[in-house]
Amino acid sequence: MRSLASELAPHASRSAGPRVYADANIPSGVVAYMRTRLQWDVLFVIEHDDLRRARDIEHYRLARQLGRTLVTLDRDYEDDRTFPPDESAGVIVFSAPDERWLCRLLRRADREVFRVAGAPALPLAGRKVRWDVDGPTAEA
Repeated sequence: MRSLASELAPHASRSAGPRVYADANIPSGVVAYMRTRLQWDVLFVIEHDDLRRARDIEHYRLARQLGRTLVTLDRDYEDDRTFPPDESAGVIVFSAPDERWLCRLLRRADREVFRVAGAPALPLAGRKVRWDVDGPTAEA
């Protein structure tokens, strides 16, 4: 039996946009925004029955296996003991008062992290960043 990671791996290089893993607490309207307006390749866990109820650590590991930056609103990912930074493909923990602000933050992350000239496919690999209305803060 093949894993989800092995099934999705052949499709990994097909997208030209940033590859992100959106966990269950990202609103579906925001996921649509990432896909349509920002042209991101988004794996949204809510759309996959086998991932919908997975534990955070499983999402963390799968994002790395699939080579996707984890995008979340869940501050639990800031715990380095449970989620070691060097074992990640990169994590952005967003904090926004509503979906409109979250979309603004995503636009800014698109410009400042993912679309920077010469940026690697996983610009935050091995790092975590908290991003709120004031912008990115020190490593989460």
